[in-house]
Amino acid sequence: MEKRWDIKPVSDEKTIEKLVAELHIHPVLSNLLVQRGVTNYEEAKAFFRPKLTDLHNPFLMKDMEEGVHRLDMAFSRNEKVLIYGDYDVDGTTSVALVYSFLKLHYSNLDYYIPDRYNEGYGISLKGIDYAAETGASLVIALDCGIKAVDKMVYARDKNIDFIICDHHTPGDTLPDVAACLDPKREDCNYPDKDLSGCGVGFKFLQGFCRYRDYKESQLLDLLDLVAVSIASDIVPLVGENRIMAYYGLQKLSKNPSIGLHSIIKIAGIEDKDDINISDIVFKIGPRINAAGRIESGRDAVELLVSEEHDIAYHRSKEIDKSNDTRKGLDRNITDEAFNLIANDKEQLKKKSTVLYNPDWHKGVIGIVASRLIETFYKPTVILTESKGLATGSARSVDGFDLYKAIDSCSDLLENFGGHMYAAGLTMKIENVPEFMERFEKIVSETILPEQLIPQIDIDSVLHLKDITPKFFRILKQFRPFGPENMNPVFVTKNVFDYGTSKQVGKEKEHLKVELIEERSAAIKRGIFFSRGDLLEQIKRKGPFDVCYSVEENNFNGATTLQLMIKDIRFPEKGED
Repeated sequence: MEKRWDIKPVSDEKTIEKLVAELHIHPVLSNLLVQRGVTNYEEAKAFFRPKLTDLHNPFLMKDMEEGVHRLDMAFSRNEKVLIYGDYDVDGTTSVALVYSFLKLHYSNLDYYIPDRYNEGYGISLKGIDYAAETGASLVIALDCGIKAVDKMVYARDKNIDFIICDHHTPGDTLPDVAACLDPKREDCNYPDKDLSGCGVGFKFLQGFCRYRDYKESQLLDLLDLVAVSIASDIVPLVGENRIMAYYGLQKLSKNPSIGLHSIIKIAGIEDKDDINISDIVFKIGPRINAAGRIESGRDAVELLVSEEHDIAYHRSKEIDKSNDTRKGLDRNITDEAFNLIANDKEQLKKKSTVLYNPDWHKGVIGIVASRLIETFYKPTVILTESKGLATGSARSVDGFDLYKAIDSCSDLLENFGGHMYAAGLTMKIENVPEFMERFEKIVSETILPEQLIPQIDIDSVLHLKDITPKFFRILKQFRPFGPENMNPVFVTKNVFDYGTSKQVGKEKEHLKVELIEERSAAIKRGIFFSRGDLLEQIKRKGPFDVCYSVEENNFNGATTLQLMIKDIRFPEKGED
């Protein structure tokens, strides 16, 4: 698939030169800092060495005072408190965080995770009934609830109070509850608007610590859970998220909780010195998610709050089986979806993808939507049948507001929620054909042509000779990488095959390269996955451009630097 290269212009040169002089670093690294809003020594120090003392005062968040006061009242009255969270990684880590901390100080606690298939996302009537039946008079809702206006009326009729800790965009009306913590509230002036759901739960507990004069170190000891939520929910890795992820990753690498340690062991990354965001996204998060997709999200919480290694390891193995099941369903449904598109010429002409199959497993359709975007790169909605309704997950392409497009079809929907790049929706089955037509019409009329071509954002031009151990040592300090602080991508122009590049892999599907530049003796090795077909082209002796990130390669006890190639561009015919 063709890709657009967007090379960022060089930042303010005077500021770059000033940072080079102050920090004694390569100009390209200085440029990367300026791109991230770092313009002087003190800001660089704060960026490279995040401090927990730089976390904001939790009482800057609207309703924080009311929330901690209501929980304090529950403690004083020995009320039963139910901790309620969504079934995905953010929700289950949120519940594990709040439950694990509160039980250090209080025993009359329980937790609840709704069933993905029988209850769906968010606050459910069944969950409220469970609270009433078990005698809970206060529910702390995490990663959900901001739109549960009608459900809160039902809860009040049962004399149940709610404290909502959410991070999703509110509707026009806020639920009537004891406290509604959400930095995205229009009337909330909290400085950091992009916390994960678990992050909001953390701030609530931080406020409660200060209100009750508890040791905050007990809360900070649970930052590994917050780091897992931040990485898995793909929130911006700047501000408070960067600070919490920075320290959470240290905890995850050196002394994780018993539950997370068992997942790390099962995932085969126990021997890593520094677990990173990618390890969470591809190894830890999917296993936690699989519990809610295949069995029950409660299984994930039981694992995350485990206090015995043997029990935790057993639960991890069960969750790992769920993950294997999930991967099998993912592969099969993705293959079926590919076939539907390949055999439908009209679908191939469209600027959106909307597919419906009542037999598809609800737990993996979001993953399938993401897989289809990787190949066809169009706003995508995958629908299946659940409880007599068509329910689905939607994913978008860079720059296109998916939520707004779905909102334009809201009269066809029973409910929907999400954000610019991901959403969930439910409709009557008979509305599916009209939704397909209208969604395609809206996308066709509003999407820009360039938004249908995947873009590679390139941070800087870089010479191969400048990729040194010192350069990479400083580059590593830009971690943790994530949205708004992505792993830098570089471009080197006019490189040549050294003559030793080759195809690797069982099917010779990958391209292993050794590259050089003119007037430089530096030879750099790299890997370009799934593009072994380019070998003949790079061996034609002509120069080409390559864009890549720089990573460490650990093999047979030796650590070397290698280029993780994202694309190769050859001169057009007729170009010099």
